[in-house]
Amino acid sequence: MAKLIQLDGGSGGGQMLRTALSLSMVTGQPFRMTGIRGKRRKPGLMRQHLTCVRAACEISGGTADGAEIGSTELVFRAGEVKPGSYQFAVGTAGSTSLLLQTLLPALWSCGGESSLRLEGGTLNPMAPPFEYLDAVFLPAMARMGAVAEVRLVETGFAPAGGGMIECNVKPCSGFTEIDWSDRGELVSKSIRVPVRELPLSIAGRILDSALAAYPCEDAVVESREPGPGRGVACLVSAEFEKACEMGVSFGQHGISAERVGKQAAKLMNNFIGSGVAVGLHLADQLLLPMALAGCGRFTTIRPDSHVPTNISVIEKFLPVKFGLSEEDKRWEIAVTSG
Repeated sequence: MAKLIQLDGGSGGGQMLRTALSLSMVTGQPFRMTGIRGKRRKPGLMRQHLTCVRAACEISGGTADGAEIGSTELVFRAGEVKPGSYQFAVGTAGSTSLLLQTLLPALWSCGGESSLRLEGGTLNPMAPPFEYLDAVFLPAMARMGAVAEVRLVETGFAPAGGGMIECNVKPCSGFTEIDWSDRGELVSKSIRVPVRELPLSIAGRILDSALAAYPCEDAVVESREPGPGRGVACLVSAEFEKACEMGVSFGQHGISAERVGKQAAKLMNNFIGSGVAVGLHLADQLLLPMALAGCGRFTTIRPDSHVPTNISVIEKFLPVKFGLSEEDKRWEIAVTSG
């Protein structure tokens, strides 16, 4: 029987748990995590985390002790991951994107094609939106040899949720090494302002504000079909020869429309000015597949706290070593075997 990996979840949030679930399913190594989300205002498993645990159990035939709301300790043992057709509901506005990212590494590695239907939030301020998955994350995974196609069935704004995405996952024989130090020349820029059940004038003000700071010809308000909940967001994108990045901001009570547009534009302008290949959020998301490849590197902006906590989990499961270095405000993250 494989040795139980011990993890202290008190130093991070839900990402530590999701990374551990992914790697446990891929490697077959069980783990115990204590102090789950210990420093959060509401520690322990929330609904969205519990959905990830239960989904991991279902696709791998695994077991989980402590899988209940509020639990701060979990023991997870994966079985054999099987390709198939699966459907999971996060509930309310819990992120479908984070659930998908938890399951993808295991489904890519299980040797057969799978389909997923996930219900919950698709535009959630605490997670990558569907549009980011489609334009940034999955193209990056395809660059490493792992292919999945997603489709937005229903937009789910926070806090109502009610969204749905579908995903078709192709089998992958293994992740390939990346050397992502250069993003190439800027090819195109765009701004999208999805809105539902709010005055279009608000969305228009957001768009105008984003355009003032980030001029581009491809800029539109997207009025989503009537559905659960209401909301508005600003998605500012840049496509380069070898990369794509997206800055995202969300409409909130007490924050002006102009500020929402300006914030998303600022995120993208900062990325363009940095000259690096990989944005802040994608940098964190690349760590696991790059470790599974066994080697690779990329340039990014100054990493946040998610990176070291994520690395601490990955290095428990895999015989790899990460290194971070900085020169002229450009950071490089590299991984090697051993």
